[in-house]
Amino acid sequence: MFEDLDVFATIVEQSSLNKASRILNLSQPALSRKISKLEDELGVSLFNRRGKRLELTAFGQTAYNFALEQRQQKLKFMQMISKYKGDDQISVTLGASLTTLQTTLPPLVTAFMEKHPTAELKLITGKTHEIVSAVRDKKLDAGIVASSIEEPGLRCTALFDDHLELVLPKSHPLLEKDDVSMDMLHGLPMIIFSTGTWYRKLTNDLFHRAGVVPDIRMEMDSFEAIVRLLPACKAAALLPKSYLRSQLLEDNDLATIHVPDLKETRRTTSLIYPDNGGLSAGAKRWVEETKSIFGQLARQHHS
Repeated sequence: MFEDLDVFATIVEQSSLNKASRILNLSQPALSRKISKLEDELGVSLFNRRGKRLELTAFGQTAYNFALEQRQQKLKFMQMISKYKGDDQISVTLGASLTTLQTTLPPLVTAFMEKHPTAELKLITGKTHEIVSAVRDKKLDAGIVASSIEEPGLRCTALFDDHLELVLPKSHPLLEKDDVSMDMLHGLPMIIFSTGTWYRKLTNDLFHRAGVVPDIRMEMDSFEAIVRLLPACKAAALLPKSYLRSQLLEDNDLATIHVPDLKETRRTTSLIYPDNGGLSAGAKRWVEETKSIFGQLARQHHS
């Protein structure tokens, strides 16, 4: 029950099953089952369900306060274990782009904090060249960037490959086509990334090569905002495949279309860190465990 209470607290804090599922790395149906099980064990309702919105009941608020107390007690207990074992305090400063912060980092941070609950992680956003410079100058312990880096004094480890996919509302007429090519994006209403972002440069180059001029309705640098606005604007977008989890698409009534030319947008997300052995013990753990997590994912993908 205590584990389900912690899940319940995360849902309350995120005000959304969808957001909580991404943070906890659990599907939305799995979260719903956990909450139903908790309500059955307690014999009371924790939420009033109004469509897709969840509102706490009076007892739900009491349960949330209790869950917070349990979380604090667990943290204190884990800190005592850490001190008893003589573990050093882990402190890691990481750099990533805003888009990487939204896609790649959440599951990494969750996994790391589960193993090292007393660790202190500081996350700093910036453009790729800024992150590379900061890691090289030892202002950051490590960085995650959407490209392969060849820089003296830095080691670059590829984590995974990615490419853009065409995303549109399920009611969009393009979904009725057997084959969709780049020329069909000419004049297509689209929401694209803001000027100056890495993804904007990528899509601009793609459109230029294909001779395509889309009908740009909005420009922004938030994946979540783009996804939420696509159905309302009846527009399409090009988003990285790694972000497009099936539950995210389902929750927002979206679908993807395979466009062969989009394979040209392939990018490699990499972990960068100093190559001269100057990493702290905590930073070494972060690097080793990040490599391990993506190594396991790669093996699962190929198995």
